[in-house]
Amino acid sequence: MNQHPDSGQPSPLGATVVDGGVNFSLYSRVAAGVELLLFDREDDEVPTQVIAFHPGSNRTYHYWHRFVPGLKAGQLYGFRVHGQATRMHGARPDPEKVLLDPYGRGVVVPNGYRREAASNPGDNSATAMKSVVVDASDYDWEGDRPLRRAAAQTIIYEMHVRGFTRDPRSGVSPSKQGTYAGLIEKIPYLKELGVTAVELLPVFQFDALDAPEGKTNYWGYAPISFFAPHAAYSSRQDPLGPVCEFRDMVKALHRAGIEVILDVVYNHTAEGNERGPTLSFRGIDRSTYYILHNDQYANYTGCGNTLNANHPIVRRMIVDSLRYWVREMHVDGFRFDLASILSRDSDGVPLPNPPVLWDIESDPQLAGTKLLAEAWDAAGLYQVGSFVGDAWREWNGRFRDDVRDFFRCQPGSVRRIADRIVGSPELYGHKLREPEQSVNFVTCHDGFTLNDLVSYNEKHNDANGEQNRDGCNDNRSWNCGSEGPTDDPEIERLRNRQVKNMLTVTMLSLGIPMVTMGDEVRRTQRGNNNAYCQDNEISWFDWSLLEQHADIHRFVQVFCDQRVRRTTIHERERVTLVDLLCEANETWHGVKLNQPDWGDSSHCLALHAQLRNAKIYFHLILNAFWQPMEFELPSLDVGPWRRWIDTSLESPDDIVHQDSAPTVATNHYQAESHSVVMLIAGGRLS
Repeated sequence: MNQHPDSGQPSPLGATVVDGGVNFSLYSRVAAGVELLLFDREDDEVPTQVIAFHPGSNRTYHYWHRFVPGLKAGQLYGFRVHGQATRMHGARPDPEKVLLDPYGRGVVVPNGYRREAASNPGDNSATAMKSVVVDASDYDWEGDRPLRRAAAQTIIYEMHVRGFTRDPRSGVSPSKQGTYAGLIEKIPYLKELGVTAVELLPVFQFDALDAPEGKTNYWGYAPISFFAPHAAYSSRQDPLGPVCEFRDMVKALHRAGIEVILDVVYNHTAEGNERGPTLSFRGIDRSTYYILHNDQYANYTGCGNTLNANHPIVRRMIVDSLRYWVREMHVDGFRFDLASILSRDSDGVPLPNPPVLWDIESDPQLAGTKLLAEAWDAAGLYQVGSFVGDAWREWNGRFRDDVRDFFRCQPGSVRRIADRIVGSPELYGHKLREPEQSVNFVTCHDGFTLNDLVSYNEKHNDANGEQNRDGCNDNRSWNCGSEGPTDDPEIERLRNRQVKNMLTVTMLSLGIPMVTMGDEVRRTQRGNNNAYCQDNEISWFDWSLLEQHADIHRFVQVFCDQRVRRTTIHERERVTLVDLLCEANETWHGVKLNQPDWGDSSHCLALHAQLRNAKIYFHLILNAFWQPMEFELPSLDVGPWRRWIDTSLESPDDIVHQDSAPTVATNHYQAESHSVVMLIAGGRLS
C-alpha cells in the first residue's frame, strides 16, 4: 500500500480519531472514485471542503481510505461515490448525492431534510443527513459495566424513549420531554415498578419521514445508521450530544439496577425500494448491502428492501455494530426485529446454518449479552421454537396467541395454555435449554395495548390515513360486551379482571416475562393496533392513568417484587427446561383432582407443582368460564393453603405479599368467572 502520509488506512472502517487527525475508510466495490465532504453545519448548501480519494494512493482492494490532519470529534462529513453501471452490480451510484457513512457513529439531520431531495436527481447537500466524527474513548463511564443479570431474574419492560416522557403530565422538565435525559428523570418510576430491564424501541438513527405523507415514523423501524443513536431523542442538539446523552442514560439505568436492551433492525433500511431515496447504502454499493432480484429490491420485510445480511461485508458490519453498542455504549442486550431474515441467503433462501447468526452467537465480545429473536419475518418464514443456535431466546408469539385465545374462551385453547405456562416444552423441550428460552408476552408495541385487547373486537386505525386497511386483522381480542370506552361498571370490572388475568399468566409462566409500556396503567391507543405513525397522544404514555388505574399499577408492582425476590433452583445452578419439569412434581387437575378436562369445550384448568429441593407448593387455578367454578384442593402435610392471588378480588386483596397471604380454610376454592387464582403453601417464596 502507498505510504503517503495522507493515504490513510483501510482499517478500521468509518471515521476514527487518531493522533493529529481522523482516518476515514469506506468499502465500495463499485466505486470508480470517492469524495469526502466536510461541513461546518448540517444545513450547509455546499461543503466547506471536498477531499478526493485517489485510486492509486487512497484505495486498497475495495477499501477507500484517507487520513485528514487537523480534524477532531464533532466534524460533520459525508461521501460522494462515483462509478459506472455494470452487469454484475447494477445501476451506477449517483455522484450528486451526499451519503452517510455506514460506520458513522453520529448523525445530524438538517431542518430542511426531505426524502424527495434524496430520491430526485440533483445535488442535495443542503438537505442531506450528515455523519459526525465521534471519539468513542472520550467519555467517563465511572466504572460502569453491563449488568449481566441472570435470565431468571429478568423482567422486561418494552418502551419507547420518546413516548415514555413526551406527555406534558410526565413531570419531566419541558426541555427534556421525549428524550434520553427525560427517561433518566423517570428512572425512579421504573425502579418502583420493579422491572429489571428496559427494551427500547429502535434508537439507531432512523428516518422519521419514512411514513405516509403528513405522518411521522414514530416507532423507528426505518434505520439509516447502525452505529448512531437517534439524534431527535437527545435534549442536546450539538453534534456529539446524542452520543453523550445516550451513554448518560445507560449509566443511570445501570446504577438503578436496570439493564438496557435495544430493539435492533438489521433486516432493512429506510432507503426503501427502487423508487426510494439514496441516503447511504444504495449509493455506496447497493448489490452488496441489499438482496436484489432482477435488479429489483427483494422485500421479505414488508418495508421495501431486505439487507443482504449473510454477505461477508454486511455480516461484518452487523457484528461490528453489535460490538460497538456493547463495548462503547455498554448496552446489555438486543432484540432482533424480524430476526428470521438473518437466516436468508443472497437469493432469499433460508439457510440451515446462517453465517451471520453464528457469527453473533460465537463472538467472544458478545458473550453474556442477551440475544432475543423475533423469530419470523414478513414473507412467511416462522421459526418460533426452531431458531438456530444455542444463545438465542425467542419472542414467543405462540404464548401471546394462546393466552389471548384462552381468556376469550376459544375452543381447544386449554391444552395450548397449559404448555405455555410450563415454558412451552412443545416448542423448546427438544433443545435442552434453560427455562428462560421463551420471552413471554401478551402485548407489545405492534398490536393492541392490553387495555385495548379487552376493549375492542376490531381495529380502529382510521387515524393512520389508510382507510383502516393497515394493521393485523387477527387480534384475538374480546371487548367484554361493548366496543371501546364505556361507563358500564360491570364491563369495566370484567375488563380489569381480564387485564390482571393476562398479567398473572405472563408473570407466573416459566420464561422471561415482558410487559409493554403503559399496560400497568391500562394505556389505550383508542383501538389503533398499528400506531407506527402516531407521534401523539395515541402512542404516548398517559401519566394521568397512573392515578385512574392505581390498582393495576400496584398489581404489577407486587408481582415484580415477588418474582425478582423469589429463590428458585435454576437461579442457583443451571438446569434445563426438561430437568425442571421432570423434578417439579407437576400435576394437572380440573375442578376435580387429577381429572383435567383437555376437551375443546373446556375453559378451566388447575396446576399443582412443588419447587425442587424446597417444600414450597403452588396451586394455580384458571377459570376462563363465564360462571364460578369450585375446585378441589390437594391435601398437604406442610400446613394450609394460602391465597396469594385472586384476580376477581378488588385491590389490595387481588394480590398480596406472601407474608400476609390469608389462609384457605377448606379443601375447596371457588374461582369466580374469568379469574385466575394462585395458592401457596409451605416455605417462603423469597
